[in-house]
Amino acid sequence: MTLSTRSEQRCFGGRMGFYTHRSEATGTDMAFAVYLPPQAARGPVPALYYLAGLTCTEETFAIKAGAQRVAAGHGLALVACDTSPRGANLPGEDDSWDFGTGAGFYLDATAEPWSRHYRMATYVNRELPALVEANFPVRPGRRGIFGHSMGGHGALVSALRQPALWQSVSAFAPITNPVAVPWGEKAFSYYLGPDRARWAEWDASLLMAKRPYPGPILVDQGLSDQFLEIQLRPERLEEAAALSGQELTLRRHEDYDHSYWFIQSFVADHVAHHARLLL
Repeated sequence: MTLSTRSEQRCFGGRMGFYTHRSEATGTDMAFAVYLPPQAARGPVPALYYLAGLTCTEETFAIKAGAQRVAAGHGLALVACDTSPRGANLPGEDDSWDFGTGAGFYLDATAEPWSRHYRMATYVNRELPALVEANFPVRPGRRGIFGHSMGGHGALVSALRQPALWQSVSAFAPITNPVAVPWGEKAFSYYLGPDRARWAEWDASLLMAKRPYPGPILVDQGLSDQFLEIQLRPERLEEAAALSGQELTLRRHEDYDHSYWFIQSFVADHVAHHARLLL
């Protein structure tokens, strides 16, 4: 798979780069970012993949989270992808901020016309790791995944559905039970169709209740998050963990909201969580 370099800069002794390539999964050009720590100059390092939330791009985490310094200290690569295909030119994909462009929900759509391009689960779990491992000094089979909001949903679901691919997982303010909240109901009804039975395989709480991830999961949630009660529902994840015996640390933080100021405040804890399991 051929990739194009958009830019590369020195950063905390390593390299921050932004790239594009033609995706087989989505049938569009896709953009992604890779931070290589200084340790990568001496040999392959584990990679930590980040999934961003609604309206974000592959640049959001790299610019706003402040994770490069922490990753350099641990010797972890950081990989961030876009939040949906772009340029598919499907009717309605640009009509709202919480569906379509910038809102791929990290699933593989099965309903037309979305199934032609909105195959973000295949992209995140198969195509992107293969591309990164073929073109950068990262260790195959040593992967962690985390994300924020819609991306927290994507990280949890990816790890729960395919635990052999992901050796560590965490999330910031994830959409924990999308089948039962407005964001998820809207997206799933379009991407997956009206049969709600199909939706369950893309819901972290429902998955966790039946088949827990074989390792610890860290989740952080701000208590001043404007989406907490209606869209996120972290208590649903706790209920699922209690049913299945999942090892879950869910931390609630007074006064923190849904922004990247929240993520900046706790990103070091998340990178350390993954480093303990990947290194």
